[in-house]
Order: sequence, then C-alpha cells, then structure tokens
Amino acid sequence: MATKSANVVARVEPDVKTKAEAILANLGVPASVVINALYHQIIYTNGLPFSITLPPNVPVMEDMSEEDFNNMMKESLERADKGEGRPSKVVFDDIRKKIK
Repeated sequence: MATKSANVVARVEPDVKTKAEAILANLGVPASVVINALYHQIIYTNGLPFSITLPPNVPVMEDMSEEDFNNMMKESLERADKGEGRPSKVVFDDIRKKIK
C-alpha cells in the first residue's frame, strides 16, 4: 500500500462538515478514507464517479416534522431489529469489491 503523506485542504460550509462527519462517525469511517476512495474513483473513472442529482421523494430531515422524523426512525429501528438490513462491514466489503 502506498504511503499516505499528502494533505488535502478544502473549505466547506460548517453545517455540511458537521452533518457529513456525524454520518461518517456513525458508519465508523474516517473522512480521510472517504476522500482517498473518492480520489481513487476519480482516477478510475476519469471524472466524477457519480451523477450530481437529487433522487426523487427522498425525505430530508430539515423538511420533516419532528413526529414524521421520529416515525421514520422508529420504522427503521424496527426493520433493523428484524434483521432487515445489512451490516456496515458487508456493505463496505461490497463497495471495495466494486472499486477494484
């Protein structure tokens, strides 16, 4: 594996940084790993490895009432308790396979 010794400095909106880092912390993935993976994909695809669009009808927390948000979280927890999800390790293993 190559030595990681180069730094990337980027200025982003504070709230975007806070929200993204909270999600990454929940996933257990450091921002540096995500940035490195993104750079590899940029090289691999010779461009951005994704389209920049918003999927239709995806709920956004800021647009939801507290009750709607709590209901969505409750439903998600119930699905997780039933085993209707995939462990993050499995998801990331799949992503790594697709990157290679």
